[in-house]
Amino acid sequence: MVLRRRAFMAVSVGMLAGALLGIGAVGAAEFDAAKLAQIGPAMQKFVDAKEVAGAVTIVGSSKGIADIQTVGWSKVAGQEPMRKETMFRIASMTKPITAMGVMLLQEDGKLSVEDPVEKHLPEFKGQMMVAERKDGTVTLKKPARVITIRDLMTHTSGLPGGFPIGLADLYNRRHLTLAEAVLVSSQQPLDFEPGSKWAYCNAGIDTLGRIIEVCSGKSYESFMIERIFSPLGMNDTRCFTSPEQAARVAGLYEKKGDELVEVAKPLVGSAQSAKHPIPAGGLLSTGPDLAKLYTALLNHGELGGHRVISAPSLKTMTSVQTGDLKTGFVDGMGFGFGFAVVREPKGATEMVSTGTYGHGGAFGTQGWIDPQQDVFVILLIQRAGTPGGDGSELRKTLQAIAFGAKK
Repeated sequence: MVLRRRAFMAVSVGMLAGALLGIGAVGAAEFDAAKLAQIGPAMQKFVDAKEVAGAVTIVGSSKGIADIQTVGWSKVAGQEPMRKETMFRIASMTKPITAMGVMLLQEDGKLSVEDPVEKHLPEFKGQMMVAERKDGTVTLKKPARVITIRDLMTHTSGLPGGFPIGLADLYNRRHLTLAEAVLVSSQQPLDFEPGSKWAYCNAGIDTLGRIIEVCSGKSYESFMIERIFSPLGMNDTRCFTSPEQAARVAGLYEKKGDELVEVAKPLVGSAQSAKHPIPAGGLLSTGPDLAKLYTALLNHGELGGHRVISAPSLKTMTSVQTGDLKTGFVDGMGFGFGFAVVREPKGATEMVSTGTYGHGGAFGTQGWIDPQQDVFVILLIQRAGTPGGDGSELRKTLQAIAFGAKK
């Protein structure tokens, strides 16, 4: 398809301060504006190469948004320009937000991350583990210990379901409630001894969502809206969209040959998608909404007088909790509670500081927070099968410019 024109816009920081964050100061003075201006053209090259249809990028600090830019198309058909209000399926970027919900319940005294999962979900009692798979036969044994909430938070539980959440996962679970999906997981044998290794596990994070429901007495989505999204004014961060929001959801594309082709399967956020909100990867959001959350995190859990998590809880979440276990999808990573944490900057993370934390999503989205340099970076695209995943060239290009612009 030949594009009739380039859709590119750099948005004035001053105009956005009150509208986006509800605070008076923004972080523009902490960055070199001329260097930040390179982000749009750099992202446009990926649009021109038909690697992505479009993108929203945000760079900011504890003072707020320093730069927000849009390039390309929200929907290629009709050439709808990408806008800052465009909504994205952020997929596994949902995971650390779910983990925040668990930490809030710990602050409330409703649970401890050291609790056995079976304390809150009795269906996990008597869970077995695979001892051997041989000649079509599976031999089970009792694990040395039961799984804990900590294991779920760090992807070390041994529950099966370790692939990044994708289209098939979302499509196949459309008829299950969250309680039913977690019940199915509870009846699966563990793949390894709890705590002995790291294996990315969507089922474990969905189980956390069900624990939130049981311990709070509210639905997962209601709890998250009440405790996190509403206090921060994240009104476009939801598991299911309103008709008005649905019209703003970007198209999802995959590369076939030299062309981007829209993915047609029903996806999270629509009435035809999963019957329940998916704590492991079901949120939709916008750049400005995520900027509010990340600004709050750089302010130790508070924004505009609203505290959404205590500083000690946030510190625990964003510290490595996996010891020396090999974790993550790029080199040099550890894991906290829900968040991936940079243990040793290298490769895709060479420009950030030790202790930088964040998460990516299956459709190419990325969000990373560097407390040491006081910088957050958000990349929002909708590309199934993004080359490189967490090590994508889009992420590396954006981060290199953003951190290079910090004064």
